[in-house]
Amino acid sequence: MKSIVLASGNPGKIREIQAILQNVQILPQSQFNVAEPEETGSTFIENAIIKARNAALHCQSPAIADDSGLVVDALSGAPGVISARYAGMGATDRSNLDKLLLEMQNIPDELRQARFICVMVYMRHHLDPTPLIAQGVWEGRILHHALGNNGFGYDPVFWVNKYQSSSAQLPPELKNAISHRSQALRALTQQIVAQ
Repeated sequence: MKSIVLASGNPGKIREIQAILQNVQILPQSQFNVAEPEETGSTFIENAIIKARNAALHCQSPAIADDSGLVVDALSGAPGVISARYAGMGATDRSNLDKLLLEMQNIPDELRQARFICVMVYMRHHLDPTPLIAQGVWEGRILHHALGNNGFGYDPVFWVNKYQSSSAQLPPELKNAISHRSQALRALTQQIVAQ
């Protein structure tokens, strides 16, 4: 069975990717004691490539990496690529959420559009000049306060109109089927299989 390293130690991501790529063994880079690279890119694509290249180099294996975040129109695209550290280095999900709600407090409902974006990259080896790249986009809007206990990050304030609930109120199976990460992974899988 072919193995691909995932440039993450996140068990949820590993399970989700393994469920879709059933004929491939997904190995977390933490299994190889790979240090996280510094994310110096200014776009999701650049950061995903940095992470995939780092994993492929240190594991001597094909690698998949993703970079994702929340893009809010009223904040000129913030928090964007710094979504995980919006409130500063070492920020918690709660501190990032609190900062977002503070910055959005005077924004009216009709101007609270936002989207989660995920870019996934597959590199055959660390010098791969043509990595496979896929993107997923999940549209919604930002609530005035947190709702729900599922998910993580900005899920409690991300309203999903189709289901009339926050992302954090959705059952995990449903969220994983419709999320930005799921969309990107499915698109990337089609490209990998087509090779």
